[in-house]
Amino acid sequence: MAFFISGALGVSAAAGALIGVSAVGTAVTAYGQIEAGKAQEAALKAQAEQERIAAEGRELERQQKLNASLAANVVGLGVSGIKAEGTPASIALESAKNISLSEGMIGLSGRLQQAQLRRQAKAASSTANIAAAGTLLSGAGDIAPYV
Repeated sequence: MAFFISGALGVSAAAGALIGVSAVGTAVTAYGQIEAGKAQEAALKAQAEQERIAAEGRELERQQKLNASLAANVVGLGVSGIKAEGTPASIALESAKNISLSEGMIGLSGRLQQAQLRRQAKAASSTANIAAAGTLLSGAGDIAPYV
């Protein structure tokens, strides 16, 4: 490769070899940066998926606890002879509204965290591509004086 470059450009064999080695090194570095960006993107996407699964698990656990609590309240009211009308029903309805609002906020927080991880994944890939382009341009600048 160096002899081809040196013959085509009219430079010495040593300069041609230096140009060839520098070009190959620059290309390998750029390729490595791109691959590192892809790996980081894949890791962040996997982390986002794991967060989604964990959030679903936490949601299921909260729902089971809520159902158990509501069932215990109904049984408690029934055993005590209190009818679920008037104030007890109003309190239960208000409590259910508050729990629903809280569940919605927890779910939103989980989705926002997942979206943030996906944005980080895209940014990692873009940053690696830009770094690779910078490496290629820098390598071209390093080779230019020898041409």
